[in-house]
Amino acid sequence: MENTYMTMGHCIQYIMTSYYDHILGLIPVAFAAVAATLYFTGLQSALAIPVAGSVAVVLVGHALFVNGPVDDAPDATVATQYQHAAPVGPVEDGSPAPAAD
Repeated sequence: MENTYMTMGHCIQYIMTSYYDHILGLIPVAFAAVAATLYFTGLQSALAIPVAGSVAVVLVGHALFVNGPVDDAPDATVATQYQHAAPVGPVEDGSPAPAAD
């Protein structure tokens, strides 16, 4: 008979599979960990909190610009929709273009 239960790690991996979900979870954890570490090593909290905030900003910047969100495949319906559209503006021979419906 097989085990029918899921381990906690498998359950979390099943629920949170996206890179951006991991980043959203990592931002507050990194902020708290860096701020606490710097505070307990003797740095004043007035300096530890902005440094921890900059770590969170770096994580957000990485998620937005280095590994930015992009679509997997371009939407083909948008390209074909404009491919068959009537031209707008003067035609090459100088006559006005027909009005679009």
